Amino acid sequence: MTTLLFDSHSHIQMSQFDDDRDATIRRARDAGLVGQLVLGTDVASSISAIELATAEPDVYAAAGCHPHDAKDMDEASLDKLAQLAEDPHVAVVGEIGLDFYRNLSPHDVQIDILNRQLELAGRVSKPVALHGREAHQALFPFVEAWSRRMGGRLPDGRRLGVMHYFDGDLELGRRYADLGFFISIHCSVTYPNAGALSEVAAELPLDVLLVETDSPYGPPQAHRGERNEPAYLEEAVVKIAQLRGEKTERVAETTTANALRLLGVTGGAQPALEPAGAAEERSAP
Repeated sequence: MTTLLFDSHSHIQMSQFDDDRDATIRRARDAGLVGQLVLGTDVASSISAIELATAEPDVYAAAGCHPHDAKDMDEASLDKLAQLAEDPHVAVVGEIGLDFYRNLSPHDVQIDILNRQLELAGRVSKPVALHGREAHQALFPFVEAWSRRMGGRLPDGRRLGVMHYFDGDLELGRRYADLGFFISIHCSVTYPNAGALSEVAAELPLDVLLVETDSPYGPPQAHRGERNEPAYLEEAVVKIAQLRGEKTERVAETTTANALRLLGVTGGAQPALEPAGAAEERSAP
């Protein structure tokens, strides 16, 4: 594929990549990736994401606390995350949200940490990457309220963020999109039992879709049982194109442009952050 790709959600700073992180990044580039967003899940992993983004011009960082780790956050940790969110290499506040599937943190603690990070994102005028697993009934009202406070967009006109590894149905995807969010289609769209996600990928407007690997988790069908990595993103893009009856190149091109626009990034082989809102302004009719 000659069209460039963008992985909107990876965790290549994690220990699973300690032995071949540089090679993983090279393989991603060889597979056509123009870049990837590396998400933090706590203070330490957020710092690691920033360090990686500082070293690699096509890697972008996000700083945040995953709902699994919400129970471990104290005021000092929250203050540190707020400091990290100001870093120029941090493009997104995330990964944040609610997870009522594994329940590794109490629900009330998850909700408190989520809302505090939403407010942080508003203060620093950066988009969020939202995690919601078996928790949308609780998550949606908080996201809706924040969207209303923000006027449905960041101050520079960009969308408010992305629903990462989306696991809801088509109607819920439309509702989140209406609130100002991109919907991220994960490699699991390639699985034989990906019914609801397949419908979302096929029916939502292409201009609200992103694609992701969530590396090292959830490899595409051809790599089931292996560690996932950004180089495998193309398999998801090909499947989305098949579901939509569109050319793979168009899906790749549009989802990459969407990701770059969300991050306030200009295109190119090694894109660099530009003044917030500039990409959105250029794309406006």
